[in-house]
Formats: sequence, structure tokens, C-alpha cells
Amino acid sequence: MKTRYVFLLLMSAAAAAALLPGSAKGQDRNASRPQGSATSGMLGILRHGNWQCALPGDAGGETFIEVPEEAFRIGTASSYESPAGSGIYLMRGREVIFTRGPKKDERFRVLGENTLQKLNSDGSLSKLICTRVGSGN
Repeated sequence: MKTRYVFLLLMSAAAAAALLPGSAKGQDRNASRPQGSATSGMLGILRHGNWQCALPGDAGGETFIEVPEEAFRIGTASSYESPAGSGIYLMRGREVIFTRGPKKDERFRVLGENTLQKLNSDGSLSKLICTRVGSGN
């Protein structure tokens, strides 16, 4: 007897869903995903450790110029520490954005597992390159 009521309930729900207007259709998950931007893609994390940042030098002098105030250390739970304090970052696809802390709103392009390039505010690549130099342990 109980099975018959469950069956009738399911059939009634299916019939009601079939008769509802088009706006009640299921969510289109593909349409809700970001499309065509550098930030589309899977969420990820950076490798833990110390990251050193530098600008390119020139042929007549140093090959690179370290920028210590841009350095940071990646920790657990998408956290970072920098000389100015600590915060949180988000990595989506090939882009990293610092969402909290002293580096808030700074964005980087992922060039490789251990290399990032800072983005200017207009989205173009800057000359600053950050490289993971150690595990930080």
C-alpha cells in the first residue's frame, strides 16, 4: 500500500513538472559558467613556499633586479604572507588574484608551476616575474 502512494506521488510530481511553464526548466549549468576570460577554468592552488619577485635587468648590468617588497610566501588554505602582512588568494584557470590582505586586487598570470607574471590594471602583462624559490619549511 505504501509503495502505491510513493508511486502516485512521484507520478504527480512528474506530471506537474511537465506542465509548468518554460521558466521552471532545469538550470543550464554550461550557461552559468564564465566564458572566454582568463579567469575561466578550474579552481586551483599555488605551490606552497617562498616566492621571489624580480624585474628584468639589462645586458650591461644585473640580469634581474629583485623586488623584495613584492615577495610572498604561499601557505595552506589559499593563504599568503608578504612583508606587509597576510591574506588570501584565488587561482582560477591561469590567473591568480589576491582577494584579501595587502596584495588585494593584484593579479598574476600563471606561466608555469613555479612562475607567475604580474598583470597591470588593464590586464596587460607587466615586467615583474615571481618565481617559487623554496618550499618555505
